[in-house]
Amino acid sequence: MGEVSKRRLLCLLVGLAGLSLAWAQQNIVFDSGRIRSLRLIVGEDPLLPPVIRLNGTQGMELSFDVMTHVPERLIYHIFHCDYQWKRDGSESIFESDYLSGNNGRPIDDYETSFNTNQNYTHYRLRLPNQDVRILLSGNYAIEVFREDDYEGEQSKHPLLRAEFCVVEPGMSIQAEVSGNTDVDFNQSHQQLSFNVQYGNLRVVNPEREVHTVVRQNRRQDNALVNLQPNQRMATGAAFTHRKELIFRGSNEYHKFETIDLHRPTLGVENMRWFAPYYHATLVADVPQRTYSYDEDQNGASVLRNAEYDDVHITSEYLWVHFTLRSPQPLPGGDVYVCGLWTNGTWDPECRMEYDSAAGEYRASVLLKQGYYSYQLRQRMPDNTGSTLLTDGDFHETENEYTIYIYYRAQGERYDRLVGYRTLNANQ
Repeated sequence: MGEVSKRRLLCLLVGLAGLSLAWAQQNIVFDSGRIRSLRLIVGEDPLLPPVIRLNGTQGMELSFDVMTHVPERLIYHIFHCDYQWKRDGSESIFESDYLSGNNGRPIDDYETSFNTNQNYTHYRLRLPNQDVRILLSGNYAIEVFREDDYEGEQSKHPLLRAEFCVVEPGMSIQAEVSGNTDVDFNQSHQQLSFNVQYGNLRVVNPEREVHTVVRQNRRQDNALVNLQPNQRMATGAAFTHRKELIFRGSNEYHKFETIDLHRPTLGVENMRWFAPYYHATLVADVPQRTYSYDEDQNGASVLRNAEYDDVHITSEYLWVHFTLRSPQPLPGGDVYVCGLWTNGTWDPECRMEYDSAAGEYRASVLLKQGYYSYQLRQRMPDNTGSTLLTDGDFHETENEYTIYIYYRAQGERYDRLVGYRTLNANQ
C-alpha cells in the first residue's frame, strides 16, 4: 500500500471513530431453544424491509414457532421508540398518543405443525388489527411475553422482540452510490452520497432536530448514525464526499434451498436422515479473491417446501451444515454465518468453529425448510463485520443502501420518521 493510500485509510478510520455505530433495527430471540423462525413481513412480500407508511394500506405479519405442540397463551405489547431504538417513557409520550385500541392482547392465531418430525406451534399476529392501530410515525418494537410474565409496560422478560418503522413522508431524499470513492477507484469500496430536502417541515436547529441513519443490506453492525452533513442550506442538507459513507463492497451473498428433503437442491451437496432430524450439508465455501455476479437477496430468506401449500405448519426443521475451507485460521476475528434470518449479526449459534485437522471452519444451524441467503463475516475487534478474508470486497457488488431521516421539532416529544429511501448499487 502506498503512502497516499495509507493516509487516506487513516483518515477514514479516524472519521469513523467519532461516529456512532450503535443504532440497530433487528429481531431478537431471547429463548432460542424454544422460539424459532421469527420474522416480520410487510404485506405478502417476505423480501421487503419492515417499514410501512403511516395510514397506508399495507399491513404486517409477525410470525414465529414455539417448539412444542402444547399451545401457550402469549401476550404482545407494542412500544414506541426513539431514533436509537430506546423505548419512549411515559415522560415523553403516552401509549394513547401512538396507539388506538388495546395493547397487551393475546395472540389468538396459532396452529400446531402437521405431519412433521419435530412438533411446533406456529403463531401469527397481523397489524393493524381489530384491537390496535398505529397513530404516529417512528420506530416501534413488538415484544411477546408468556401470560404469567406480562406486567404491562413494566414487563421485563420477553420471549422475543421484533422491530419495525412507520414513515410519514415529509422530507425527500436524492441519493446515488458509486464505485469511484475517496479511498479507491472501482476496487473494493462503494461510496454513498445523498441530499435531504426539508420540504414544508420547519427546521430551526438541524443538529438537534434532524437525525440520519444509513444502513447497508439492513445490517446493524456497520450502521451509521447521526452523520453530520458537509453542507447545510435553509431548505436541506447535503452529504457528499464523506469518508464515513464509504462502505466495503463485500461480495454477493451465498444461497441455498432446502425445499426438498429427498434430494439435494440449490447449494446443497447432500441431504441425509439421522433420526430425529434431516441434515443438509451445503457445498463448501472457499475464500473469494475475484468477483462473480450471482443474483441474491442480500441476507433474506423465504420459508417454503416442495410438497405442501401451507408451508408454515408443514415444513420440517433440519440441521444445515456450513463449511468454509481455509488451510489456516483467518487472522482478525471469529467467523460467523450472517443473514437477516440470524436475528442480529453475531448469533452464537452461527459462530463457526475451526477444525485444524480438516483445515476448515464449520457451523451447524437448525433451520426451517426454505430459501436462505447468507454471508461469512469475521467479527472484528470494533464489533463490525468484515468479509475481506472470507468473501472478499468488490465495488461491483449489488448492495442495498437505506437512508432514514428522523425529525423532532422544538417542543415535540418523539422522533418522527419523515424520510426513507432505499437504493441499490450496480442496478
